[in-house]
Amino acid sequence: PEVINGRTHKATVVDLSPWVEYEFRVVASNSVGVGEPSRPSALLKTKAAVPVVAPTNISGGGGSRSELVITWEPVSEELQNGEGFGYVVMFRPLGSATWTKAAVASVESSKYVHRNESITPLSPFEVKVGVYNNEGEGTLSSVSIVYSGEDEPQISPVGVSALSVSAAEVEVSWQPLAWNRHTGRVLGYEVSLA
Repeated sequence: PEVINGRTHKATVVDLSPWVEYEFRVVASNSVGVGEPSRPSALLKTKAAVPVVAPTNISGGGGSRSELVITWEPVSEELQNGEGFGYVVMFRPLGSATWTKAAVASVESSKYVHRNESITPLSPFEVKVGVYNNEGEGTLSSVSIVYSGEDEPQISPVGVSALSVSAAEVEVSWQPLAWNRHTGRVLGYEVSLA
């Protein structure tokens, strides 16, 4: 802390966080040393302000067909800067000029799901998540790319062949499906007997 002249009886404390309770003590010092601190002052809460810290780790994806799932890491309470805290979620199809905006009023929220039948599977979206409170809208995150939900694969594996290994075993092989909008992320295959 800054040392204040002995004839001064007040000081302005700066760089405090908005909407946080503080208590203060004063310590007298001279050439011999530093005395005992005063008793703490009464708790004082600073005024609210627009939040300035945006959510981090913006991602998402997954979900069902016709869904865009957006996730983020929530902002901690000491950085919310006031009452009425929530999140602003903005998204648009990659290459589009128009943003869709939604408010998520829950402080604990870390997810938003947009459902619309016109969303095609595995479509890329530009996504930003910001913050607001009763004082106004604050900072937005940088843009992240999030893909809409998948549909079941629309293409079958090709090059299926079977080789008899023994009287009770057959080895079945096929060409793997490459990742694309028609296959999505192939998590596995199912081999059935015809």
